[in-house]
Amino acid sequence: MLTELKREAYEANMALPAHGLIHLNFGNASALDRRRGIMAIKPSGVFYGKLRPADMVLVDLEGRRVEGRLRPSSDTPTHAELYRGFLHAGGIVHTHSLYATAFAQAGRPVPVLGTTHADFFRGEIPSTRALTGREIRGSYEIETGRVILETFSKLNAQDVPGVLVAGHGPFAWGPTAAKAVENAVAVELCARLAFLTLNLKPVSAGLVPALLDRHFRRKHGPRATYGQP
Repeated sequence: MLTELKREAYEANMALPAHGLIHLNFGNASALDRRRGIMAIKPSGVFYGKLRPADMVLVDLEGRRVEGRLRPSSDTPTHAELYRGFLHAGGIVHTHSLYATAFAQAGRPVPVLGTTHADFFRGEIPSTRALTGREIRGSYEIETGRVILETFSKLNAQDVPGVLVAGHGPFAWGPTAAKAVENAVAVELCARLAFLTLNLKPVSAGLVPALLDRHFRRKHGPRATYGQP
């Protein structure tokens, strides 16, 4: 079972450069076995071209290494914090994809400007507040997870499965690692479309709520009609 978990995390990590979400070595993906409380995550500093399934590091949700000869990603405490807070999540992805990171660096949410966005997110992709100096000097990676959870204290993390950490970059999640990758692709796509749209038309009223809900509900929830049964 844990071999399958490593394979799931490996495939998610390898999908990131395949989708153009990774530059150099910035990013990581994890997969969670919630029953066992163990996640598999990319090892720190290992380039994607050299990764193997066996390289994935197994870590519990307290950050303790369970199995693996390599050190886990430096973002492991952030992943663990999100798994503890988002009980539906089975996979988490972090990238520094170009357009989403630009919005994160500007501290701006990605607005809902069209139905492409509405197909994936029932609302804007929010940006967190900036971390305080105390948070940065303290348990920085844990505090990064906490500021994401704080941002979603009044939002539905299943309706909006992605966030921009101010000054840093995007995180996305899903019920599986593969779905988290899909949501990370969608975050970058929506950020790029918003950037291009706002350059063509700097002031936009955004998508009307009725059209937003119609497109989101076609793909999500018990009455979804998109795809095959």
